[in-house]
Amino acid sequence: MTIRAAALVPALILAAGLASGPAARGQDAAMTDAIGRGEYVFHAAGCFGCHTDVKNKGPALAGGRALKTPFGTFFGPNITPHADHGIGAWTLEDFTRALRDGIAPDGRPYYPAFPYTSFTRMRDDDIRDLWAYLRTVQPVARANRVHELDFPFNLRGLMWGWRTLFFRPARFRPDAPPAGVDDADAWRRGAYLVQAITHCGECHTPRGALGAVQSKLTLAGNANGPDGDAAPNITPHDGTGIGDWSRGDIMTYLRIGMDPDGDFAGSAMAEVIEHSTGRLTDTDRAAITAYLRSLPPVERRIARKAK
Repeated sequence: MTIRAAALVPALILAAGLASGPAARGQDAAMTDAIGRGEYVFHAAGCFGCHTDVKNKGPALAGGRALKTPFGTFFGPNITPHADHGIGAWTLEDFTRALRDGIAPDGRPYYPAFPYTSFTRMRDDDIRDLWAYLRTVQPVARANRVHELDFPFNLRGLMWGWRTLFFRPARFRPDAPPAGVDDADAWRRGAYLVQAITHCGECHTPRGALGAVQSKLTLAGNANGPDGDAAPNITPHDGTGIGDWSRGDIMTYLRIGMDPDGDFAGSAMAEVIEHSTGRLTDTDRAAITAYLRSLPPVERRIARKAK
């Protein structure tokens, strides 16, 4: 190496550092932001409650949470980034296909106990951010439990026929806000949260004999909700829904689970409050409230089941 060439080496190294350093730092900052947004989506979607066996003190997101239904018991799968037992070997494309289309990486159809029928409406950026966050959680080597379903629901191949009858992949397309809505942007945000990410209709809408939600009774209550508990009517009907709740009543309930009578949410809804709606921003809780209050009221009384 000549003296002149040797003298150029530090300058080249400095130039390379200037070229790559800020770019690399920018990429790191962008990834950090994506992970933070993904953690918010994670909480909004209630992933912790369905994929963590809290009752038996299981590891976070390692699966095993039992969900009792009229069709049998489903067990939430491991969604930690473990390569063998979780989703560590998945790609973003695999993850997107699972959420949007209800199809596993091996091509098998998921049961609608996994609410892909709502997640199909999720936006690309929310899916990417959620994926970025899930890649950061602690991997756990815990095998998934096999669902304990009644015949013929244990025949997964029948899901192809179910999908033909009841599932239509979609993207969120907000309608125009109804008359009387003051803030259209907030209303659209609330519609997106309720219909897609927080998937309220999966529990609060009744299902038919084959497990498909009855769209004509959207959010009008489900007598056979999660774990056999009743999920109430949350349309703004004065007598049978939440029509007599104020805006503040709804926001308080979403934040801490206390209703206008001073009672607190229990069972599955208590989990939703703790791990999902209670972790949202006040702005998003207000958006959900605005959307729910704008819906057509449905007269349908759902009685609480005796314990």
